[in-house]
Amino acid sequence: MRRFVMVLIAWAAVPLLAQVTEFEGRPAVVLSNGKVELTVTVSGATLANLVLLDDPDALSPFWNAARAVRLAGGQPGAPGGLGHFLCLDGFGAPSQEELKAGYPFHGEAGRMKFERVESAGSRNASSVTLTARLPLAQEQITRTVQLVDGEQVAYVQTEVESLLSIDRPISWAEHATLGPPFLEPGKVIVDMPAGRCRVRAEKPGPIPGRLAPLKDFEWPMAPLRKGGNVNLLSVPENEAALDLATCAIDPSRDYGYVAALRRDRRLLFGYVFHRREYPWLMSWMNYTGDPQAARGIEFATQPFDVSRRETVDAHEMFGIPTYQWLPAKSKMRTRFLLFYTRVPEGFEDVADVVLESGKLRIVSRSNKTLVLNASLGL
Repeated sequence: MRRFVMVLIAWAAVPLLAQVTEFEGRPAVVLSNGKVELTVTVSGATLANLVLLDDPDALSPFWNAARAVRLAGGQPGAPGGLGHFLCLDGFGAPSQEELKAGYPFHGEAGRMKFERVESAGSRNASSVTLTARLPLAQEQITRTVQLVDGEQVAYVQTEVESLLSIDRPISWAEHATLGPPFLEPGKVIVDMPAGRCRVRAEKPGPIPGRLAPLKDFEWPMAPLRKGGNVNLLSVPENEAALDLATCAIDPSRDYGYVAALRRDRRLLFGYVFHRREYPWLMSWMNYTGDPQAARGIEFATQPFDVSRRETVDAHEMFGIPTYQWLPAKSKMRTRFLLFYTRVPEGFEDVADVVLESGKLRIVSRSNKTLVLNASLGL
């Protein structure tokens, strides 16, 4: 089927709020609402770039491998990792049998060319809807991203429909990733309402890990290989390490969140999501000490980026299921929001994020409070 693009504007007098363009050589749609600008690529339905419109530096919190190469003085080659991508149906390496059958790392969705893009702008909202069929997983995905006029919040709803006549465990992660220049050592803290956590089994890579594999801990103090503990809230200075650790979002909460605060710029970025949909958040801490650094803040249906066979075999961790079912010929829907804003002077950390009555209330440990409009809620 030939891909087509349709742009609808409800009132001719209203400025265009959804524009078809390219980003890092990829077809994309830019959504804008007077406060923030969000770029979504057609390939993979990736949330690729996010900026505050009044920020002269246009600093995006999202990881961008091509930008990293440019920051290091090079010229980007083939398209690399980008922003917040969708891991579906798969999170991490497939099984050996799936690999032989051609099933990709992190599933098909992130590399699919979506068949249709619909963009809309109106008096008070702009949105884009993307849809694709996953031929190997036999699933249909529909993803809608929406901004509301004047808000510093974006809403993302995703529907997955199984085309099979059998129930199957689903592997789904929202691979949100921070990168330079937003992610600068010593200047960013990342926090979430987590309790029990576990370091992932050792994963071979170009950089050694600093955390003790397969050790449990209480967020944010993680065990080191050399003994002692390290606070995972901050990005270390003058140290290279590659580690992965997962945390269970506090089971007493309806909503989970993760927030990244760039203190010197007073910029706060984060997500709010239903804990029942995404009970786990894995931190991918790829600290290279250069513009290639990245920190994944990956909220998911499973604790680690491993094959679905491993998640089912594990069954549970900390008393929480490690997988979810997608029933035969049925649909599963999830919804989350992301926010990006400046914080007041003296706002040094995040103690809580509460969504209620169309408002997002963000509180620091010194009881400073920031309130954002979030009219569509979850």
